[in-house]
Amino acid sequence: MIDKTRGTLEMTAAMVISGTIGWFVVRSGQPVIDLLFWRCAFGAATLLAVCAALGMLRGKLSLRLLGWAALGGVAIVLNWLLIFASFSRASIAIATTVYNTQPFMMVALGALLFSERVSSTQLGWLGIAFAGVVLIVQAKPGASYTGADYVAGVLMALGAAFFYAVAAMITKKLSGTPPHMIALAQVCVGIVMIAPFANLSALPADARAWGSFAVMGVIYTGLVFVLLYGAIQKLPTHAVGALSFVYPVVAIGVDMVAFDHRLQLEQLAGAAAILVAAAGLNLGWSFKFSRTLRP
Repeated sequence: MIDKTRGTLEMTAAMVISGTIGWFVVRSGQPVIDLLFWRCAFGAATLLAVCAALGMLRGKLSLRLLGWAALGGVAIVLNWLLIFASFSRASIAIATTVYNTQPFMMVALGALLFSERVSSTQLGWLGIAFAGVVLIVQAKPGASYTGADYVAGVLMALGAAFFYAVAAMITKKLSGTPPHMIALAQVCVGIVMIAPFANLSALPADARAWGSFAVMGVIYTGLVFVLLYGAIQKLPTHAVGALSFVYPVVAIGVDMVAFDHRLQLEQLAGAAAILVAAAGLNLGWSFKFSRTLRP
């Protein structure tokens, strides 16, 4: 009971912190590439300290595991790059909501890569989520956004969801490997991957920029990973799925309060469809009639 309560608090904290990341990215005023590089650098330092404290550095990882972890790192970095870039184009609320189509991406990849069965109920939720995305794309964007940029932002959020699903599938393939070690490998890959594009020749001189980099790496990466993985180890899957919806709710609230971005009627309907469909998929809600379909 104590573990479950602690896991619930850890998961809730991780989702609340994650829900504010869009606000932080926009307010930091830092280039996305630089922000990502230092996120990986400070995140790696934090996760390295955590792994060392937990005694995870004593074991040996095979080249095969390192290869898969590196591939997952590429997917995670592309996921971060796309979702960060989408915030300024489609608003934090819309980008985060569309990003929550990731469970459906995982179902599709599971069917294609692992021959997992897909039920008609899952397809039904997928159809509802797809309708939600269509409503959002067709909606008239707010005054702060142009039509072309808005659609690009929605597509970027969908791309981010896809790469997150790829990373999740790779993590599933690495079952048995400590998740903190997988996260450490991923951010190390991120450092190597982003370094050629980051502005490292003229480092910022002001403390505010370095503070932004440190918060992004230590809090939004290191701390969130530790809280999230700690919660996953203590909670049943349905509880993790249910609490994951704290993230988009907080993001939508932050977007309204901090930037006064209010969703149009079509956007509200689309967002509701996506979140309800994702909840139905994660929590196992079923329609009256459903059957299992083979991929």
